[in-house]
Amino acid sequence: MKKLTILIFSLLIANSIFSQEQAIKITNEVSQKEIIIKENKRIKIKTLDGQKLSGRFKIENNSILIKNQQIELSQIGEIKRNPLLVSIVTSSFFIYVGAITLGVAVLIGVFADSSAFLFAIPAAGLIYTGIKSPNFGRKFKNDSNWTFEIISITE
Repeated sequence: MKKLTILIFSLLIANSIFSQEQAIKITNEVSQKEIIIKENKRIKIKTLDGQKLSGRFKIENNSILIKNQQIELSQIGEIKRNPLLVSIVTSSFFIYVGAITLGVAVLIGVFADSSAFLFAIPAAGLIYTGIKSPNFGRKFKNDSNWTFEIISITE
């Protein structure tokens, strides 16, 4: 019984030692507020040269890997979280509301007043916004008091 307890205890300690996960720590230099984004989360990045990337990220050799493109932390212009559920809900909401508005505008335009076709303009804008998948999350810019670094966290 004593050997079994020691074995289980040593396995738990070994598991906690080797189960470190890497993450990006975003720190505000003025307020010292810290935001941590764990590895394999969905993010959107805009690099300093204007390239936009989005997807799940991995950390390799003190840089970020998104869709097989390696980006150094010093090359990140801005970064924001991009949760999948929020993306799906906002996109489908804008497309749904745009389609309903367009359908109502066509029905009223055909059967009642032709000026109702003007509602097709905001409906097209809503549908386009839904297709472009808006992200209302907070953006952390490298040039506005935010610093990025890679850390290891234990769970």
